[in-house]
Amino acid sequence: MPSAEVVAKGLVDKIGLKGASIKHYMANGDVLKLEGEILDHQAGIELVLGILTHKEYGCVKNMNEIGAVGHRVVHAGEKFNSSVAITKEVIDALVECIDLAPLHNPPNLEGIYAITKLLPEVPQVGVFDTAYHQTMSEQAYLYGIPYSLYEKYKVRRYGFHGSSHRFVGQRAADILGKKIEDLRIISCHLGNGASICAIKNGKSVDTSMGMTPVEGLVMGTRCGDIDAGALLYIADKEETSIPYTSTLINKHSGILGLSGVSSDMRDVETAAADGNHRAQVSLDIYHYRIKKYIGSYAAAMGGVDVVIFTGGVGENGWETREQVCEGLGFMGLEFDVQKNTKLRGKEAVISKADSKVTVMVVPTNEELVIANDTFEIVTA
Repeated sequence: MPSAEVVAKGLVDKIGLKGASIKHYMANGDVLKLEGEILDHQAGIELVLGILTHKEYGCVKNMNEIGAVGHRVVHAGEKFNSSVAITKEVIDALVECIDLAPLHNPPNLEGIYAITKLLPEVPQVGVFDTAYHQTMSEQAYLYGIPYSLYEKYKVRRYGFHGSSHRFVGQRAADILGKKIEDLRIISCHLGNGASICAIKNGKSVDTSMGMTPVEGLVMGTRCGDIDAGALLYIADKEETSIPYTSTLINKHSGILGLSGVSSDMRDVETAAADGNHRAQVSLDIYHYRIKKYIGSYAAAMGGVDVVIFTGGVGENGWETREQVCEGLGFMGLEFDVQKNTKLRGKEAVISKADSKVTVMVVPTNEELVIANDTFEIVTA
C-alpha cells in the first residue's frame, strides 16, 4: 500500500481437521501448496508468516516489514458503523457479539488473538460485514416483534457482505463516471452465501440478510426467507432441538435441500440439463427470489439506475444473470443477451445502450476494502 499491488495471496484451509493445507500464490504466478496438521488459527498464521518471510517463496524480508494487519469480522452488532483500530475495548465488544454470530465471530477473534501474540507491536484493524448497513432506518431494520426484545437483545436486521456491496457500488459508479450519491443501485452478491443490498445516495438503505445470514435469498445451504411458524411446526413434528433446527436451516437447506444434488450451482445446472426435476425447480426458486428482491428494492428506492451482479455466481453464472433479468423490461431494464452470454469474471455492462437501467458485472474485492481501510486508519 498505497499502490494496492498484490504481492501475495493465499488460503489456510481445514484448520483443526484432516487434510489441512496452505495455498500460497506468488506475484509471479507460482503456487506453493503445503499439506499437514494445522491444529488452530495461531498455528496457521505462524505458517503464513513463515512463508511470507521465506527467502525463496516470500515477499517480505522480515517481520518488521509488516506494518499492519487487517481482519474481516462478520458481526459487530450496533457497536461500529465503520472499520476501526482494534483495541481491548473493541475485542470486548466483539466478544459480546458472539451470540449474534456464534459460527463466525469466534474464529475471527482467534485470528486477532494470534496476531496479538505473534506480532504484538503491529497495529490491527477490524473491518466489519455489518458496519456498512448501519445506515438503514428503523423501518428497514426492525422486526415486527415486541420492541422490548429489540431493546433487551438487539434483535433486528443487521445485514452482511457489507464490504462487497460497498466496493462494487463505488466501483460501478466509477466505471460509469458518475457520483455514487446520484445513483440508486441494487447490488446482488450471489455465491454460496448470497445477499442483495439497496444502495441509495451512496448508503445502504436495505439488505436481504437479517439478524443472521440465514434470511433473504435461497442460498447454497441456507433456506432464506421462511415463515417462522413453519419452523416451529417442523421442530414440533420432528421433536428437534434448537441446535438441530439451526443446522437444518443453515447447512441442509437452500439449493442443496431443494435439489438433493449439491450446493454448487454448476452441479445443479448440469443435473437440471439432464432432466432432474428437483434440480430445475431449485434453480427456478433461486432465480425467482432474486428477481423478487430486485423488484421490491426498486419500489423501496422509487426506482433503480444500476443493477450489479457480483460474487462467485454473480460474476460467473451468465445463465443466472439471464434468468434473473428476464421479464424486468417493465422497469426499463433492457438486457443484452449477447453481451452477457459466456461472460465470466470480468467488469462489463450487460444491458442495451438504450436501457434506462444499467446492468453490470463487477467482480468484488473484499480484500482490497480491508487493505484500504487498514492503511487509512493506521496512517491516520
